[in-house]
Amino acid sequence: MTPLPSQAQPRSIRASGFSLVEMAIVLVIFALLAGGLMMTLTTQQEIQRLSEARRQLADIREALLGYAVINGRLPTPADPSIASGSANAGIAATTLTSGVLPWATLGLPETDPWGQRFTYRVDATFASAFTLATPGASTFKVTDGAVNIATNLPAIVISHGRNGLGGYRSTGTQVPNAAGDELLNTTGTPNFVSRTHTPDFDDEVVWVPLPILMSRMITAGRLP
Repeated sequence: MTPLPSQAQPRSIRASGFSLVEMAIVLVIFALLAGGLMMTLTTQQEIQRLSEARRQLADIREALLGYAVINGRLPTPADPSIASGSANAGIAATTLTSGVLPWATLGLPETDPWGQRFTYRVDATFASAFTLATPGASTFKVTDGAVNIATNLPAIVISHGRNGLGGYRSTGTQVPNAAGDELLNTTGTPNFVSRTHTPDFDDEVVWVPLPILMSRMITAGRLP
């Protein structure tokens, strides 16, 4: 017996309603999965950037040591306020001991993976010709809280991490609002902070160890 239209309609409505509920559930599950996937991708990207920044810092240290071997001293920093493409951008400025890495002088990339220039500090003694009697001259040190990690350092290089606070952009402008340990890494004092446990701190710091610098210079015949 063929169902009357009035009898078939409720079944059709019920079936349609059920499929809409199913679709809504699927969409919710998809949204949750997509959100989780996006978070995973973001995390992976940050891990890759951090790994790249650390590789860059290792390359920078080697470039600084190589420069010292060739020139008998470490390079001076570049003026951080000069925008990319302008005259003297990335060129070591003879009157500076605090600024940004002289990327053009060293033939290195200008910025870290987050688009900030590397802060560079050099002790004035090591930015001019030095001798075996020089050790002990530098007051630069790196700490983790109250613990000294390294002291008597000729030079320091800093990547200001994902938040970039205190770093300089390619435009020559400084990222504002650095505070705490991140501010300490930008104020021009001889004290620098690395591996702090402060939640918002994301600076990566590398330095030129004095024994390695002196050893390279002696091996190259720059020091007796």
